[in-house]
This record gives sequence, structure tokens and C-alpha cells, in this order.
Amino acid sequence: MQNKRAVIVGGSVGGLFAGNYLCRRNWDVEILETAPESLASRGQGIARHAELEDLLDLLDVPRGMSGGIDVSGRTAFDRTGAIISQFELDQQLCAWNQVYLSLLDLFPRAQYHGGNIFAGMETTGGVTTVRTTEGRTFEADVVIGADGFRSGVRQIVAPEIQPEYAGYVAWRGTTPESDLSETFRVDIFSHYAFLFMSGSQLIGYPIDGPDGSQLPGERRYTYLWYHPASEEKLADILTDASGKTHEYGIAPHLMRPEHLKTVRENARREMPANFHEAVMRAESTTVQPIYDVDNDHLAFGNVALIGDAAFVARPHVGVGVLKAGQDALALANALADCDSIPEAMARYEAERLPAGKRALNHARNLGAFIQRGLDSPTDDPSLNLPLERIIRVSGRPVEHVIEQGL
Repeated sequence: MQNKRAVIVGGSVGGLFAGNYLCRRNWDVEILETAPESLASRGQGIARHAELEDLLDLLDVPRGMSGGIDVSGRTAFDRTGAIISQFELDQQLCAWNQVYLSLLDLFPRAQYHGGNIFAGMETTGGVTTVRTTEGRTFEADVVIGADGFRSGVRQIVAPEIQPEYAGYVAWRGTTPESDLSETFRVDIFSHYAFLFMSGSQLIGYPIDGPDGSQLPGERRYTYLWYHPASEEKLADILTDASGKTHEYGIAPHLMRPEHLKTVRENARREMPANFHEAVMRAESTTVQPIYDVDNDHLAFGNVALIGDAAFVARPHVGVGVLKAGQDALALANALADCDSIPEAMARYEAERLPAGKRALNHARNLGAFIQRGLDSPTDDPSLNLPLERIIRVSGRPVEHVIEQGL
């Protein structure tokens, strides 16, 4: 009997989770990725939630092989740099690429097609033909859209769903530990830190080095700084030196130097002295416009959406990789267990749609004070965001928040 065939559009973490899970369930899988080169240089830091470790365990990825730095708690600092709250929570933090590379190494390289841009698809007689701009075609019984928040697959099956800008951006950067001052290394580096400023918020934490090293002196510190930006300001940030505006995001090498200069000037002006070098000394700086993507369906015939193609929850919740992996596992299990593809798709949607909604709403709440231009999250009691609660619930699955009454 011929194996079922899946074509996955998107070769990042979500696509690789889905591809590996389906391969282990005897599916023939082809992954199409736009980027011609490895994605290993992309991404910043992520939290190694226990649930993420469980997902990797199912693929026999040895624990510790994909890196991680242990922290024992979270610390909140005010705009003067003083500690105002602490919360004990054991966590492991790592570079995104360590998980990506572990998954990429598992997937058959001959079935991973880099440099293939999704161009469209047509279904005839239950079989879908997927086309790329390079003129290649792939036949599939199931198509999986794992191509991120700007999903081309979603644009075909649900064109009415568009990203909604939240009114602020996240500036991101990473600094080698060796480039940071002794004061920063002693006072800040080991903290999962929250810095609250007027109308903005920075989160920073240590991650492993570029080669996965966890040795002192070889690690890195990564930050994410939420900062307001009007739609007009965003358009300016996303416009390169040639005058071209890049919708939704701009590659770091295309960003105009004056914007990087402004970020550093803002850091020096708005941040306390013990913090701003995380921004000033970053070896690379990127900008992530903050969007919401809401959705009422995850399955469309024999097409399924996973990860950020399905929902985009703002990074306050820190579950992008985890959610993509959970989506992938739920879909793979449904396709393996159900008697038909329509039944599997219905089961997948019923299981993962509520989870996506919860993450989306949780993230919206955590970012509401920045979106609304409030000086502090405590300015509106209806948000239920005392600073102590923010450091407890940020960067954690909403299921943890509900189960533990946080």
C-alpha cells in the first residue's frame, strides 16, 4: 500500500516538527522552504518549557544536546535600575537555532527543498499539486501551511485573515558575554530580567553561545525591547535606503543606519545605566513589528495550518516554538489515528483551535498597556497586571497560568 504524502510549506521549526512526526508515522514528506540557505543564523532566545522537552523526547533528541542555560528565577527592575520584585522559577533558556538544528538533522535532507518559494496549489480528485516559483511541482494528500504569520498557504485558503498591527515593535539584539562589562555580568547577566520603563518594557536573559557553548565567557545575553511605534513610524522603519517599504518586516542588513542609531539613543536616554549596554553593545539588532493573527479555522479540506500560520500570539507569552510543535504533533497523531483525512482534519482543528485562542488572548492582555500608551501596566486595574503578576506569567504557556492560578 502506498504511503500517504504530505507537502509542508515552510521549513522552520514548525515545519520540521511536522515533517519528523509524519515521517515516523510512515508518511512520505516533502518540505518546501523559501530560504536557499540554512535558517540557523536566524532567531533569538527561547524558553525550554518542559512541554517542549517532551516534544523533542518523542523524536529521541537527547536532553541537553540542543543547548540551554539554567536560571532559577525572574527579577523585575524599575526605570532607575533598582530591583522591585523577584519570583523563583527554574527555567532553561537557549538559542532558537539549537532546537532548529536538532530538528533539521533528523529530517531526510533529500526531502528538504531550500530555495523553493510557494506559488500556489490546485486540488483534483483528492490530490493537491503544490507549485513553486522555480517551476517544480509536488503532489500531496495533505498540505500543511507552516510558513509563518505571512503564510502564503493561508492567503489562498483564508485570504480574509490578515495580520493586525498592535501599535508597537520589539527591538531584539544579542551580545557576546565577553563584550559586556564586569558590572553587567555580575549584576544583570544571570537574571531573567524584566525592565519596566515609561510605556515600554525590556526582557533579557542569558543564552548559549553560537556553537552551543554554556561556558562562562562564551555565552550571550539576548534582549527584547517592546517600544511604541505608530503605523507611520513603522512604515519608516520598514523602508530601506532605496525607498522600498518591506511589508511586515525588514531584513537586518536592509535597515537604515539612522534607525539603529535611534534605538541606541533611546536606550541611553530611557534605560538605567546598568541596563543600556545590552542594547548599545549588541552585535546585531533586528526589529519585529508586533502583530496579532486571529483565526476561526485551522483546517480547509486537506489543508492544515500550524504554528504562526494558524495563530500569532505576541511574544509576551514566549510559546511560539512550543505551540508550533504541539500543533504539529496533534496533526500528525490525528492523521495517523483517524480513518480519513477529513476526520483527521476535524479532530486537529477541534483540539488546537482553543489553544490558539487562549495564547492569543493571554498575549494581548500582557501587551495591552504598551498598545494603549499607558505609562505603566498598573495604570488600568482592569488589566490585572501588577508588575509581580507580569513576571510570573510572561513567557509561560497559558495552561500553566490557569493550572497554577497565576
